[in-house]
Amino acid sequence: MFRNSIIAAFLVFMISTPATAETRIGVVDLRQALFSSDDAQVFSEQLQRDFSDDEEEVRKAQESARKMKERLETDGAMMNESERQKMAGEFQEKVKEFNFLKQRLDSTVSSRKQSFLESARPEVDAAVKELLEENNLDLILPSEAVVYADPEMDLTADLLEKLNR
Repeated sequence: MFRNSIIAAFLVFMISTPATAETRIGVVDLRQALFSSDDAQVFSEQLQRDFSDDEEEVRKAQESARKMKERLETDGAMMNESERQKMAGEFQEKVKEFNFLKQRLDSTVSSRKQSFLESARPEVDAAVKELLEENNLDLILPSEAVVYADPEMDLTADLLEKLNR
């Protein structure tokens, strides 16, 4: 019985080995290709223009909070209790304002990036399909899922070229 199991396992191994050896696989870093593309550069510049005022507002709130904290640390010992409490309250309000502005900006930017990714998805899928056909591949894996791949298998530059057409 044990001998039959070993023979069966050996036969399965021998039959599956040739099929595995013939599988042609490519690897791409989708994120790198997409965010290095010309469309992504245009998107990034537009994003920077659209949110520069909001970023400046966040920086101002952060700087104001930093200055208040420094003043509390340096002059706090010389202030009377009510002044110190008032300044500490103002500092806490400024920190809350900074956190709110930063979270709102991050959320809005993240939403816009997600929208960009969704709109670019059909183009990326078409480019990946072209890579499959041109390179006669059976499978393309994302580089994040691969522990090691021969550099010849990396098709990221080819994908970027197709996205930039």
